[in-house]
Amino acid sequence: MSFAPTPRAVIAVASAAPVALVLAVLVPHFWMVGLVWVLFVLVAMATDLLLGRVGDIDLSAQKPGASGVGESFCVTVDVAFPLRAQIRNAQLALGVSAEIDPGHLITAPLKIDQRRAGHAEIWLTPTRRGEAVVERIWLRWTGPLGLMAQQRQFPSSHVTVITPDIRPVRSEGVRLFQRDALHGLIAQLDRGEGSDFESLTEFQPGMDRRAIDWKASARHRDLLAKRFHIERDNQIIFAIDSGRAMSEPLDGIARVDRAVTSALLTAWAALKLGDRVSLYSFDSRPRVRTGLLTGVENFPILQRHAAEIDYSSDETNHIYALSSLAQQLNRRSLIILFTDFTDPTGADLLVRALGWLLRRHVVLFVVLRDKDLYDFATVTPEDAADVTRAVTAAALLNEQRTVILRLKRMGLDVLEADHANVNLDLINAYIALKQQGRL
Repeated sequence: MSFAPTPRAVIAVASAAPVALVLAVLVPHFWMVGLVWVLFVLVAMATDLLLGRVGDIDLSAQKPGASGVGESFCVTVDVAFPLRAQIRNAQLALGVSAEIDPGHLITAPLKIDQRRAGHAEIWLTPTRRGEAVVERIWLRWTGPLGLMAQQRQFPSSHVTVITPDIRPVRSEGVRLFQRDALHGLIAQLDRGEGSDFESLTEFQPGMDRRAIDWKASARHRDLLAKRFHIERDNQIIFAIDSGRAMSEPLDGIARVDRAVTSALLTAWAALKLGDRVSLYSFDSRPRVRTGLLTGVENFPILQRHAAEIDYSSDETNHIYALSSLAQQLNRRSLIILFTDFTDPTGADLLVRALGWLLRRHVVLFVVLRDKDLYDFATVTPEDAADVTRAVTAAALLNEQRTVILRLKRMGLDVLEADHANVNLDLINAYIALKQQGRL
């Protein structure tokens, strides 16, 4: 337990100096009043310290066992003081791990009722996956005069596992497939330009004339057309870069976490549509690789492996990672790639690696727009630092556009989206590829 004077006590003691100076100039015989005032304040501080002392304090904290990255959760703290305790201005402080707020204390006021029971609710927002730990809890209060603050520390080992954010799967995914029982949306998605024959139907104006089955029309003496549906059982590979560039934050959340959330939502949709899904992460070398999974009942397996994707400080080796992936694929697949590049050399190696993949597979390259870069490049500069930032941001954006144009000319599909819209944009791009029969 420790104690210290409050700002009120410091101001009260410090006010004695100007009072003593004025008295020494105007009434020299009364300069001792300043000293008497200091002694009076010191006695009041000692009295406040004694009145504010408490014995045993019962403190308990509760928080959830798991939460998604970027999803706020509540830590509830209950404190029971002795009935005779004379306290005021009670505050709590939590010492938390780097997954929540690196190097900072999170404080909150403690509301105390007439029974000397205190209650506080503190909302925390994790910014990284891992184990969020409330390492220590500090309780601070003052005596009835507000002159002396006392503080007590309580050890804590409460752990909340921070998993990939699956809120979009629970909300957007369920809303997207809410008509599944009536075969509404699924049936609409199934009908496309695929190559799997479904049935014959009467030819209607506006239908593609190439779909007319002339032999069947001759047998039935009526104009019939073939109806196709989108192929199922396609292989969808989500390749997620977890290297240094992708571990940097984007609007407070690491890019790799944005990618994991988007990949999980699209994987859930792919499993609902009957395709096979695999997760693959890499940095300087391959890290996490799941087998091909089918059926929504296997989605928790994907979620568990996604939680194993770690943040890395290594530079990404695209050639090694993507060539290793290509060797493991035995049939044509859709590879949805989440990655980033920070220099021309890395971009050139990325383009070469993707050129090899395009020989057998369909590649969808996902680019998360950096709003800060656009703001730096377009803001009106006010000083030399703003000019430097604007020039640097414009150069990075120009380099990114050049690489994207090269990829598009090679035949890659490129999806550029803000992190707030990438989830549904990626699902729409995936469904469009299925409907075009390119898988």
